[in-house]
Amino acid sequence: MSLEDPDSLRVLRDALGPEEPGAAELVRQFYSHWFALDVSVRDLFPPEMDAQRAAFGHALHWVYGELVEQRAAEPVAFLAQLGRDHRKYGVLPTHYETLRPALYAALRTHLGDTWTAAVDAAATASLNLITGVMSGAADAEVGPAWWDGTVVEHHRVSRDLAVVRLRLDRPMHYHPGQYVNVHIPQCPRRWRYLSPAIPADPDGGIEFHVRQVPGGLVSAAVVNETRPGDRWRLSSPHGGLQVDRGGPDVLMVAGSTGLAPLRALIVDLSRYAENPRVHLFFGARYRCELYDLPTLWQVATQNPWLSVSPVSEYNRDPAWAADYPDVTPPRGLHVHQTGRLPEVVTKYGGWGDRQILVSGGPAMVSATKAALIAKGAPPERIQHDPLSR
Repeated sequence: MSLEDPDSLRVLRDALGPEEPGAAELVRQFYSHWFALDVSVRDLFPPEMDAQRAAFGHALHWVYGELVEQRAAEPVAFLAQLGRDHRKYGVLPTHYETLRPALYAALRTHLGDTWTAAVDAAATASLNLITGVMSGAADAEVGPAWWDGTVVEHHRVSRDLAVVRLRLDRPMHYHPGQYVNVHIPQCPRRWRYLSPAIPADPDGGIEFHVRQVPGGLVSAAVVNETRPGDRWRLSSPHGGLQVDRGGPDVLMVAGSTGLAPLRALIVDLSRYAENPRVHLFFGARYRCELYDLPTLWQVATQNPWLSVSPVSEYNRDPAWAADYPDVTPPRGLHVHQTGRLPEVVTKYGGWGDRQILVSGGPAMVSATKAALIAKGAPPERIQHDPLSR
């Protein structure tokens, strides 16, 4: 039965479930086994493994969940992309040969008495699928494993916000709304997902908006330490945020630097004379952190299909705002509103007749999505990037 045995696959899925008390220990044991089998693998990962282990456990749980439901197409596509993307870490075919027995051993040890012949068959078949698809996709890929680029501008636009522009050594093709994995010289072996704030540039220009997050080593280094001349490395693009130009009108909700992918989409739409109407709610804690309002104002004045509503949680700026550029746009934008984004957006209804795109931190995205659904917006109309990225 193996991959056609949903009961055995369910045992493997549940062992990795977020509510399973031993799931974190299972993943920890896997990495310990793997590093013991192949010491060269350890050098591919950052010193702190908590985030890596959590992301790997989440991905495995999702893959097994899809296999339980007998849906193979999406997991195979996901694993293939994962394999292609892992080339940037320096992963070699030999690493997959040791990954498979390490994960098998961790699962078998963790499951103990519940490990039956049927579960063994399902584990063997699924691990062959996972490692085979990843390794095969990586081996077949002819495109570059990464793109290198040089920082040409770094602007500190607020206390913990920076706009960084790079010139890539070779152009990268990506769709507006996608995101890439970024490595900076200040944080070896640590990667962070960032969304380009402009459409793909044939000359290799690319722009990122970064907010320093508490405890975030990479974001702190980007905001505080990045300088022109730094060399960054970018992986291949991911994500599927998009606007159907032939579809209904659009609601966009951006929290802080979550604006970046939506901005790229808006800039791309501005190439066309006719578009669906787009209403963007752009929110931050303080007015002074609505860092891109002048640019949005310029786009809106030339494109009548775009409306922009600035939102801040507080009506007054803190004293430190005087140290940074004034982001107050000229008159003509929508009236500034005060409050939390989910409440302000849903004050106007559920927006159920719109294409809905939400971008920002995981808590903001979850709260906004829940508020929209509670107001009647169909969940399938709401787009956002994976909250675990």
